[in-house]
Amino acid sequence: MNQSRFWVVGGEYTSTDFETLIKGTERIAGPFDSRGDAERTWRALSEDYRPLARVRFTIAQEPPAALNA
Repeated sequence: MNQSRFWVVGGEYTSTDFETLIKGTERIAGPFDSRGDAERTWRALSEDYRPLARVRFTIAQEPPAALNA
């Protein structure tokens, strides 16, 4: 059985509405085989950018390959 993979995605947005990323600030980390690994990276990135109110990261889960068939 195939497992999901996890990605950490985000960057700097044009406002604190977090709707539009500023081009060139996008960051993608992964894939991670476990949510725990993704969470550790998410925490580190979030802490690095803590002083910047318009920067946000989130964890995205990729569906198992079997669901894509």
